[in-house]
Amino acid sequence: MSNSSSLNEFLLLTFSDMWELQLLHISLFLGIYLAALLGNSLIITAVACDHHLHTPMYFFLLNLSVLDLGSISTIVPKSMANSLWGTRAISYSGCAAQVFPVLFLVTAEYCLLTVMAYDCFVAICRPLHYGTLLGSRACVKMAAAAWGTGFLYAVLHTANTFSLPLCEGNVVEQFFCEIPKILKLSSSDSSLREFVVLVVTLSVVFGCFIFIVLSYVQIFTVVLRIPSEQGRHKAFSMSLPHLAVVSLLVSTVLFAYLKPPSLSSPALDLVVAVLYAVVPPAVNPLNYSMRNKELKDALDKMVQWVQYQHQ
Repeated sequence: MSNSSSLNEFLLLTFSDMWELQLLHISLFLGIYLAALLGNSLIITAVACDHHLHTPMYFFLLNLSVLDLGSISTIVPKSMANSLWGTRAISYSGCAAQVFPVLFLVTAEYCLLTVMAYDCFVAICRPLHYGTLLGSRACVKMAAAAWGTGFLYAVLHTANTFSLPLCEGNVVEQFFCEIPKILKLSSSDSSLREFVVLVVTLSVVFGCFIFIVLSYVQIFTVVLRIPSEQGRHKAFSMSLPHLAVVSLLVSTVLFAYLKPPSLSSPALDLVVAVLYAVVPPAVNPLNYSMRNKELKDALDKMVQWVQYQHQ
């Protein structure tokens, strides 16, 4: 097999060779995609238009919704199109163009979730200093840092991956271009640059993870000391949705990238990839709006306004 300089396309994993199951895959992904588009678009519109939601928490939630829209739009439409047209192919440049935004957006989301953990910590554990620690300028800087970290990491990892010689075929055993599956196509030995990427990856992943864990240890310590049941309920309603989002993303990404080869199988890898790349963008809006009265009120106002305009 020729190396990556003459590789024109990759072949992605299909969900099934049966047309009926391909149709089921298209229908399922289309439903998830439309739910993600609707839910995240509603949150973005509500936060942007309702001045009551112009606070740090909702500013970060707006950024999260933008990242979710971008990540699911990078993966799902191509997968549906391949099933619809009965093909597995994605061009070499198309694969690189898919890898970069996925890495960028998922890494930025992980960093943003770390920032949101800090927001929860300050709101619950340092409420008197909330306005000082999370002013508008500080919020913009923290969001920019999350986006910037995602961008730099994506540049580093994408450049490293696609500069390796890919001599072990062109079959990517995943329904989108995923880094671990592409690296399996490389015959090169570990090099200094791969070690550098690994160090950077572990620094970002575990640095953010440790910060989130420490934040929530302090949050729950304070919450459990709140004497009133209503106060505890309000604190939990603020922190639990975020914790659920973090848990799903971190557990599935770590399992996908760090699981031992003995646990790897096409079916398991596919399910895990769906759980971290496809499900969260559709579930996050529901997760955040279910327990958030302010956001639900803002969404109700939007629905009522739209209904009024069509009368």
